[in-house]
Amino acid sequence: MKAIKFIQKSAFAVASATTLLCGGPVLAHHGTGLYEIAKDTEYSGTLTEMELVNPHSYMHFDVTGPDGKPFAMRCEMRGATLIKRSGWSLEMFVVGAHVEIKGHPHRDDQHACYLESFTLGDAPTILRNDQFSTNIPVDTSNRPLRLLSGEPNIAGDWAVEQSVLTISPSGSRDMVPKSQTAAYAAGTMTLQQIRALNPSARPSYTEVGKAAADAFRMWSIEDNPRLSCKPTSIIYDWTFDWPVNRITQTTTAGGEQVIDMEYGLYSFSRRIHLGMDSHPDNLTPSYAGHSIGRWEGDTLVVDTVGIAEGVLAPPTRNSDQLHVVERFTLDPVTLALKREFSAEDPVYLTAPYTSSDTVLLSDVPFDHPPCKELTPEFQAVPQ
Repeated sequence: MKAIKFIQKSAFAVASATTLLCGGPVLAHHGTGLYEIAKDTEYSGTLTEMELVNPHSYMHFDVTGPDGKPFAMRCEMRGATLIKRSGWSLEMFVVGAHVEIKGHPHRDDQHACYLESFTLGDAPTILRNDQFSTNIPVDTSNRPLRLLSGEPNIAGDWAVEQSVLTISPSGSRDMVPKSQTAAYAAGTMTLQQIRALNPSARPSYTEVGKAAADAFRMWSIEDNPRLSCKPTSIIYDWTFDWPVNRITQTTTAGGEQVIDMEYGLYSFSRRIHLGMDSHPDNLTPSYAGHSIGRWEGDTLVVDTVGIAEGVLAPPTRNSDQLHVVERFTLDPVTLALKREFSAEDPVYLTAPYTSSDTVLLSDVPFDHPPCKELTPEFQAVPQ
């Protein structure tokens, strides 16, 4: 592995390491599903393939089966975006090398497992949530604060602050934003205090909305779009699972000023039309809807309608009457981009669904990692 410095290791443990602390909606993809987390199993074999994909990466390897023949296995790991942001790369995985794995078997699929740690060849053992660093800070020395036209420069690759596994004085292991790791490790900040820095939105339901939320099956491929590699919403996917997103400010060949936002987790995009006074009639509903924007001083205000019926943020559903207003403001000192949002839906909500989140310039470039759900219980749905 090249020029990668090891930062932190954790014990071989699961339950206490699943707390996630970050802005915006907080939800695991599908928990640990049907994996037998209480059962520790060791595997020894040969690495055959490493897939860095979302929502989970997979290490493929062959072990020796009961009949003495190769038996194909795949172990679930964290998603490509998370792994890359933690300093991992494909260069770390040499096909054909001997691999020792500690993990948990799947209840129904003998070929599937949940990885907790691995040792590849003679390299040091690496744990599921280990964090590495290239020690290369984001260079903003030549970044202009404004465009030539005068608007704030919000173009670039953006990501919510990375969270890393941190051990508290009591021994609890939790995923904590980098800026709070020292305080949490020293015991001067609690989980409750860290959560309070980024409060989650609280839905206020209509009777229809409450019934829909109560009936929502979080780990169902029919109800939860991300289990079949589909986007959830423009609000939820901006920060869920620490994606790297890209913003581009440009003028089209026709002379229209637009801002394009590409979402990294499930690779979908939206266009914000500047200078447009109203939305077109007879919009065809879509994931991203139709967005028009305007600058109020140094704040970009984005109004979006025409969003297809779906899921606003599990378990909250939305109708095609959903109306979203976002306000993006760039801090000229820290270069943090704050988004405040408000979502109104007369079918499912009695009051606006409001909150805020903040993204920073990413030290990992935006890309389009493929989505390939290989968790056994989610294989019935066509991709």
